[in-house]
Amino acid sequence: MHKILVFTDVHIVAQGQTIIGLDPFARFTQGLAHALTRHPDAARIVLCGDLTHRAAPEEYARLREALADCPLPVSLMLGNHDRRAAFLTAFPETTQMDSGHIQHTADIGAYRLICLDTLDEAAPDLHSGWLCPARLDWLDQRLNEAGPRPVIVFTHHPPIDTGFAGMDAIGLRNRDELIARLSAADNVVQIMSGHIHRTVQGSAGGIPTAILKSPCHQMPMSLDAQDTSLSIDEPGAYGLLLLTETGVIVHTEDFTLPATLSATYS
Repeated sequence: MHKILVFTDVHIVAQGQTIIGLDPFARFTQGLAHALTRHPDAARIVLCGDLTHRAAPEEYARLREALADCPLPVSLMLGNHDRRAAFLTAFPETTQMDSGHIQHTADIGAYRLICLDTLDEAAPDLHSGWLCPARLDWLDQRLNEAGPRPVIVFTHHPPIDTGFAGMDAIGLRNRDELIARLSAADNVVQIMSGHIHRTVQGSAGGIPTAILKSPCHQMPMSLDAQDTSLSIDEPGAYGLLLLTETGVIVHTEDFTLPATLSATYS
């Protein structure tokens, strides 16, 4: 069995700034310490986009600071709050596609992880996602290379509706193209996403799809809300994937809840 730690929607801000009174840097470093203490045997950490809140170089520099002592390999992905040029100022070693997009793979045991770049810097609504032909062609190649390996695909924008009207309106605009490719490949066993700031389970073309909460602020449980900037101070979380011989198990950990271990039966 192999473990993968997953964070999404970190939303790092500049020193002294907060989001609804919360410090995203403090929340993320608290969550990271919690995860590393409990799962030091994890094989990798994946950050599923919205690494920063305003895509300022200072924010990316603070993210690099937060990750400086992390002993595990880290996969960094981009979301709608990110910008590639600013990201690369802090992480210049990042491999880019010829098109400039930031997508990569990692093989963990029998599994292949594929991390996609759904950021559309020209999105008409500023926040929806898109996968251009270059990114989709790259995905096809990586799926073919995986052969019989079971594949886990990571995206920032989820390829499913969630029931949150406002968030669904700024989802992945060409998700049908993505789902068609993943379904045709016949080796994709799990999709992991962020963007929604809630824990959501669903299915995309028959493929199990899990959406994780932010370590910082969450979307209120108000399905009809059109305002996607609505946020609430609820427990921050990260995901834990168990890659087993028989499949993928997805856990979530609300790390900001007080924890007291005691037996309920004696």
